[in-house]
Amino acid sequence: MAGTGGDERPDRADDLESVTWRKSHRSAPGGNCVELAVLPGGRIAVRNSRYPEGPVLVWTREEMAAFVRGAKDGDFDALARREQSA
Repeated sequence: MAGTGGDERPDRADDLESVTWRKSHRSAPGGNCVELAVLPGGRIAVRNSRYPEGPVLVWTREEMAAFVRGAKDGDFDALARREQSA
């Protein structure tokens, strides 16, 4: 569900066909990137560019904004370090 950490399905499959997928300009061309798209109605879809026909997670704008704030604030920095703390 969108209010509890993402929804794995958009409202309609054609919602995904009509959107423009975007990825960071810093992404390598290897096809292993996170792509985002704004769906009709304003929700944000997220997928792996290597598997464009694969699963898609859908988030509200508020959920995505909270995630981006957390990333900017360093909330996930420990996940990127080699020695992770529990």
